[in-house]
Amino acid sequence: MLLAGTVVADPETVYEEGAVVVADDRIAAVGLRAEVEDAYPDHAVREFDLLAPGLVGGHVHSVQSLGRGIADDTALLEWLFEHVLPMEAGLGEREMRVAAELGYLELLESGTTTAIDHLSVRHADAAFEAAIDLGIRGRMGKVLMDKRAPEGLQEDTDAALDETERLVQAYHGAADGRIGYAVTPRFAVSCTEACLRGAREIADRYDGVRIHTHASENEEEVETVREDTGMRNIAWLDEVGLTGDDVVLAHCVHTTERERDILERTGTHVTYCPSSNMKLASGIAPVVDYLDRGIDVALGNDGPPCNNTLDPFTEMRQASLLQKVDRLDPEATPAQVVFEMATLGGARAAGFEKVGALREGWTADVIALDTDLTRATPLHDPLSHLVFAAHGDDVTFTMVDGEVVYDAAFGGLQTGDADAIRRRAREVAADLRE
Repeated sequence: MLLAGTVVADPETVYEEGAVVVADDRIAAVGLRAEVEDAYPDHAVREFDLLAPGLVGGHVHSVQSLGRGIADDTALLEWLFEHVLPMEAGLGEREMRVAAELGYLELLESGTTTAIDHLSVRHADAAFEAAIDLGIRGRMGKVLMDKRAPEGLQEDTDAALDETERLVQAYHGAADGRIGYAVTPRFAVSCTEACLRGAREIADRYDGVRIHTHASENEEEVETVREDTGMRNIAWLDEVGLTGDDVVLAHCVHTTERERDILERTGTHVTYCPSSNMKLASGIAPVVDYLDRGIDVALGNDGPPCNNTLDPFTEMRQASLLQKVDRLDPEATPAQVVFEMATLGGARAAGFEKVGALREGWTADVIALDTDLTRATPLHDPLSHLVFAAHGDDVTFTMVDGEVVYDAAFGGLQTGDADAIRRRAREVAADLRE
């Protein structure tokens, strides 16, 4: 298949008249259209306005999708313990499947082809199966909570770690490597030392398994960890083994110089979630400092109850603007930097090789956007448009691993029934409210 249009191949490379050739699950060629068509004259051509690599959601909560709008205007710990966790506790196996399907549908429809997904305590199998069936690339994990958890989510430490290991063995590397496992403690507030150290032990036993948790999102959270352990959050995670190049820490808003040194020294990945951090009034992550130190920064939406949308384009815009206003520097986080966070940075955090750019021999994760829009007129700079003007509903085509999973020209979702997913989600959400 030959996909033709303006091609944003990576943060530094744009072909105004470009083309991408997909063969099986790989990109066979990318470049100027005339040259690509000469080399591949027999390939069927699809015409698009704007082509780009699939975006990477560096931290999402797909199964919180049923809680969109239930906890607006609240601070983090109230939001979590009084609203979101009780909702998660009400998710049975069927509800978990529906919630995951709804989250993955929104991601695929809006151009996210890879997600680092923080699931819930129970029924993780249902979410893994939904990801496999709908075709998204995922780095996913069952949540661990053996302390300060509400009824229905509190776990025995050994049982939680045993269930994690079962899931690793069942799903890590599933769907020809499209699904990977991340051991997923909720955060230090709700995990004992034994649980956190056990998470590291499991990750070390299996090649390619990563660790994904929240850290230093909110000042009250940081203070709670200090009262429990005598240490600040990042320092405590480092003490128990939850730093390193296989670790993804979401947020990292409130960090000291020493903690930033730890992140830099250990090669730990950070996921920046600007909309969530603004909505929960958590603060502004020191992203420019992280980047200056060479720390890998991904970009995430977090969950629908603290963002209300999984649109990655909205997140790119917010990511740049928030850093500019925080630093009073219009040159902070330009489009190229933010686009790298949303693509290559996220792929590095997720541990997927040859994902996040349109390059020969790389995985065929490709999206297309409509630019026949007032908002895209005139289109002087395609990369600027993607970061500052595009919306998720501009996406018309999503390909993961060379498979078309969403195509607006042919009815939308190709790997399931989108109308049925939305209908089931409305029904389940109504039951949860009752």
